[in-house]
Amino acid sequence: MTVVPSWLWIAFTIAASGAQTARNAMQRDLIATLGTAGATFVRFLFGLPFALLFLALVCVATGTRPPAPTAGAWMWTLLGAVCQIGATGLMLAAMKEKSFVVAIAYTKTEPVQVAIFGLMFLGDRVTAGLAGAITVATVGVMVMSWPRRADSGATAGGLRPAVYGLVSAALFALSAIGYRAGILALSAPDFALGASSVLALALAIQSALIIVGLSLSDRAKLVAILAAWRPSLLAGFMGALASQFWFFAFAIDTAARVRTLALIEMIFAQVVTKRIFGQHTTLREIAGMAIMIAGVLLLFWT
Repeated sequence: MTVVPSWLWIAFTIAASGAQTARNAMQRDLIATLGTAGATFVRFLFGLPFALLFLALVCVATGTRPPAPTAGAWMWTLLGAVCQIGATGLMLAAMKEKSFVVAIAYTKTEPVQVAIFGLMFLGDRVTAGLAGAITVATVGVMVMSWPRRADSGATAGGLRPAVYGLVSAALFALSAIGYRAGILALSAPDFALGASSVLALALAIQSALIIVGLSLSDRAKLVAILAAWRPSLLAGFMGALASQFWFFAFAIDTAARVRTLALIEMIFAQVVTKRIFGQHTTLREIAGMAIMIAGVLLLFWT
């Protein structure tokens, strides 16, 4: 197994967070033309060609071939793939009813659930320092995203986007654990090869499920998605790029540490909210983000 610098997962996580924010914004714009389901499926269908390209580049760089997936790798990757589809759909549904940055915030309760699932399924150790960092960061997210009284109605968002976001976070947590377990089960000689192989396998599974499902239930939706290939292609590329960096990070360190640092995506989401969508960020949301950043700094300190 290739020895990699212990800090490399940090660089991969920051890069993944930036790429994911861009992909989320692109998917949100596609909701108007393709609907929530269509915008959800775009990242998988149009991300697969790029994932295969990334895998080919890694194989050339390492001079190796992709390892044959083990039964364990198949099982865990399938779990991650299915959970990720559901999580993405619920996240976009939350965005449809609430501010972009606040919808993202709901999903960022994920690190707590990742830590629990990682301990249960993978035996990933949760130290007191890591638990403290996760707690502080999650409190910051909750301060930032707690609905105002004026937003209690269904039209303004209310509790419905919160439910969507929290369930989405649980599915994203299971997805992260599934992917990390799949990479570990593959036992590839190089972390990049293992991560790229599982990513290509996951997107192939997801694309197959989506194509078969839409072919049987809604062919018009499938045709509409393929017709919108120009804007979808860039979203697919950014989705595959973000996933590539996520998988690199999962191959190096625990999912709990990776997904806690991933909360810095909130900073990128703030930029998108202000400059692209023209949405206002409240003082409470800024205060919550400051607490969240303190949790991330605690993660680095530990």
